[in-house]
Amino acid sequence: MTRKPRFSLATIVLDCPDAHQLAGFYGRLLGWGVTASEPDWVLLRCPDGGTGLSFQSEPGYRPPVWPELPDEQQKILHLDIRVDDLDEAERYAVAHGAVRAEHQPQDDVRVLYDPAGHPFCLFLN
Repeated sequence: MTRKPRFSLATIVLDCPDAHQLAGFYGRLLGWGVTASEPDWVLLRCPDGGTGLSFQSEPGYRPPVWPELPDEQQKILHLDIRVDDLDEAERYAVAHGAVRAEHQPQDDVRVLYDPAGHPFCLFLN
């Protein structure tokens, strides 16, 4: 039997039209700093450690449609971000470039779009 090698999730990568712009948005939102940067790729990490968040520029990037519709670009994943005050967190995110989604499926979650059009959710502890 083959020995199972060690696996460790290092980062989640979001494709976007401009890696540096989107990294700036999430860096401000999360309070994370840039730990690596290339012309078309940026890595952010939480100061406490853990899995990072990377951004990769893709010239053919198309933002997903949410809620999903047939024959439209589907979201592949979305980020769930825990907050301590939903209203204040939404105002902060919008002030830094997020857009509130028209469709809000739950009262205790806010769905927003980042500047590249990825949906993400804010939720209470």
